[in-house]
Amino acid sequence: MACTTFAQSKKAAPTTRFPDRPKLVVGIVVDQMRYDYLYRYYTKYGTAGFRRLMDEGFNCRNNHYHYAATYTGPGHAAIYTGSAPALNGIVGNDFYDRTLGRMVYCAEDTTVSTVGNSGTAGKMSPRNLLVTTIGDQLKLATDGQAKVIGIALKDRGAILPAGHAANAAYWFDSKDGNFISSSFYQSELPDWVQAFNNRKLGDKFLSQKWEPLLAMNQYTESTTDDQAFEAALTGESKAVFPHEFVATSGGSKYEILRTSPYGDQITKEFALAALKGEQLGQDNVTDLLCVSFSSPDYIGHAFGTHAVETEDNYIRLDRQLADLFNQLDATVGKGEWTAFLSADHGVADVPGFAKTYRIPADVKSYGEVGDAVKAALAKAYGPGQWMLTYFNQQVYLNHALLAEKKIAIQEVYELIKSTLLNQKGVINVLNLNNLGAEAFPEIQLNMLRNVYHPKRSGDFYVMFQSGWFEGRTKGTTHGTTYAYDTHVPFLLYGWGVRPGQTVRRTQIADIAPTLAALLGILEPSGSIGHPVEEALK
Repeated sequence: MACTTFAQSKKAAPTTRFPDRPKLVVGIVVDQMRYDYLYRYYTKYGTAGFRRLMDEGFNCRNNHYHYAATYTGPGHAAIYTGSAPALNGIVGNDFYDRTLGRMVYCAEDTTVSTVGNSGTAGKMSPRNLLVTTIGDQLKLATDGQAKVIGIALKDRGAILPAGHAANAAYWFDSKDGNFISSSFYQSELPDWVQAFNNRKLGDKFLSQKWEPLLAMNQYTESTTDDQAFEAALTGESKAVFPHEFVATSGGSKYEILRTSPYGDQITKEFALAALKGEQLGQDNVTDLLCVSFSSPDYIGHAFGTHAVETEDNYIRLDRQLADLFNQLDATVGKGEWTAFLSADHGVADVPGFAKTYRIPADVKSYGEVGDAVKAALAKAYGPGQWMLTYFNQQVYLNHALLAEKKIAIQEVYELIKSTLLNQKGVINVLNLNNLGAEAFPEIQLNMLRNVYHPKRSGDFYVMFQSGWFEGRTKGTTHGTTYAYDTHVPFLLYGWGVRPGQTVRRTQIADIAPTLAALLGILEPSGSIGHPVEEALK
């Protein structure tokens, strides 16, 4: 049944504007956008997309994540809460919940149902998020009159930014190619969403190919197209242009579109439909539109940081942003809206690519660490489920069994550390229960402190060497404390923003309090950042 509160409908707006604020704030998260992409592709961008934000807005050029788990769920949560996983509870896309005794998906909610079709992809909500978002605070500050909407291909990319009090969050269902929602927000899709789904853009794009936008010799910021370390798309034998979309049989016909620029285009078109359908920015109460572009993450994972596909997608995304900004000028009014752009995490170079420059990098199998821990514990203490799981580079111990056998966690730590340091690519094992005793760079220790939540985190963190990660033999991934995963854009533009830049170190936790200061509202409840005051007029 739908959650019906004052948040679901906007009251009649006052005739005069609330304390001076923009009509609309647009939050943009580009999934997996490493900071250097702003400059590597700068000359390929037009002047109305990324460069509009960079050249006419404020650029925090040394902006980093402040915690260890640089993944999608935690990143979206941190951007909009100004918090850290230690407080907001989103310690990973998935994590072991010690209270429930099982693995949990960051946006799962078994108490709600899908709105938009009969599937299960809508059994989601922000209930695992333990603090408020900037959207929640805007709702509270306007007595529910502000509208807050979240949009992404990924459910977590829409739900966590929108927050608890949002009017709605919408995400893409690969089974039918439609945007869906959850009964947490409403009982049925609004007419404008149904009208958008009836356009069947997924079918349109499935019938097309992904061909390079430019002549191949113009992708001078990338490797040549045919690289053995890139992952091919479903149904393709090689990771080369042109890409034809081979729909998977069965239940995920439209999944392949996520790993293409068409995923970003669908997202932008849906954002424009929301702008019109919800009449965002059309009265005297500030609204918030949260848009996450998920396709760069799928493309980046498959092809890597220096692929033609990655460069081509960013050139195309730049055009999608330009269209979005032009439409905001036309509907909300130039100078009447504020936008920020960031990313939920960065990404490592593909080890195969890094090795061509003699840079140390490699891949460990997923089972290598966990199996070694299980074997060491069984040898030392006998049969038993001593380890609950190994996930997100963290070892989760069975506290109840250790207490029953009167075995101290510190004793287990010494055993596991000595075991894992024998493995290639492991440079340290840190005890999350006692980080104050660790001899390690303080900035890294702070990242681990900020990710540690006793009910949802593991006991030991396995630190890999720079350039190393687990699982993928082709393509790449993210999740570490290294600069390639932590350094992401933070651009501010529009109403209330002073053009300029800074190279002092800022952090993701600064985004929400900066917006709160700009809007003149209370920062989110778990906020630990500081406003970037030089960016504000």
